[in-house]
Amino acid sequence: MDQSFGKLEKLKSKKHIDLLFAEGRNLKSYPLKLIYAPIQTSDKPELKTGVSVPKKLVKTAVKRNRIKRLMREAFRKNKYLVTSDLAISYAFIFIYISRDEIDHSKMEKNMIKLLKNFSEKQPTHEKEL
Repeated sequence: MDQSFGKLEKLKSKKHIDLLFAEGRNLKSYPLKLIYAPIQTSDKPELKTGVSVPKKLVKTAVKRNRIKRLMREAFRKNKYLVTSDLAISYAFIFIYISRDEIDHSKMEKNMIKLLKNFSEKQPTHEKEL
């Protein structure tokens, strides 16, 4: 089980980010929101993942950076829930939608819930393509 979150797995392409916000579907598990969309990449399926904490909701940079670090860690530990049966490549962005701070255990619980919801909806989404 690969628990890395390297440079190749990060969402950096402006084209993919624009595609996510224009055509992406979303799932919520408060205080997290997942926006995802299928993307065209190399021959093997992969995930391109990004995290975001709006400045409007969390004012200080220290708190925003801590929340982003928690989100990346929770995803890194639990991405096997999605990558094990991935048929096509996806772009993910996780957005924090609360004003309150969150601890590691709640973040991980909500991340697992989101990833399981995605893996349940994934086969029906592929049939629509």
